[in-house]
Amino acid sequence: MAIPRQLPNAITVVRIPLAVVSFVLLLMGGVLGADDLTLRWIAAIIFVVGMATDWVDGYLARRHGIVSDFGKLWDPIADKFLTGAGFVGLAILGEVWWWMVVVILIREWGITIHRLMIANEHVVAAAWMGKIKTVVQAVALSWALLPFWLWIGVPAFTIISLVLVSTAVLLTIASGIDYVVAQVRGARRAA
Repeated sequence: MAIPRQLPNAITVVRIPLAVVSFVLLLMGGVLGADDLTLRWIAAIIFVVGMATDWVDGYLARRHGIVSDFGKLWDPIADKFLTGAGFVGLAILGEVWWWMVVVILIREWGITIHRLMIANEHVVAAAWMGKIKTVVQAVALSWALLPFWLWIGVPAFTIISLVLVSTAVLLTIASGIDYVVAQVRGARRAA
């Protein structure tokens, strides 16, 4: 069955408004469920669905042979909107340390700006380490956003969140270094 050629790109673009809605609902839900757990659940579910669309759009594009430069460029940008909004929202609520969020955002948007600057020359698709980093960020954020503290208690929830987010930070740094090294090697080969 053929799918519309722009469907994967449309799914990619939908992640951006999902990021905004999830962020607003997260902030409206308050800190560790102190205010409104319903909003927290909805924000978390929207985030999880948004991250799941990352797999769906890529699968559809590859399966139907409709991978596009637009998708290669905007797919990681949409991911960064969604994960960035999640990390910033958790930092605003005091559930994640700001320094971790700043490190992640600097890496994410630094590479995104670089990709946009060279987009006229060529489009840089996400590398394997960047994809692993995105999966770990998605798992860490899904855990931190979902109100699991109700069942395991706030101390255990906080420790697990810290371990997951710390792992995401380390992979974010490592994948950033990997990207820079790959770009330098590519530039040397081209010269």
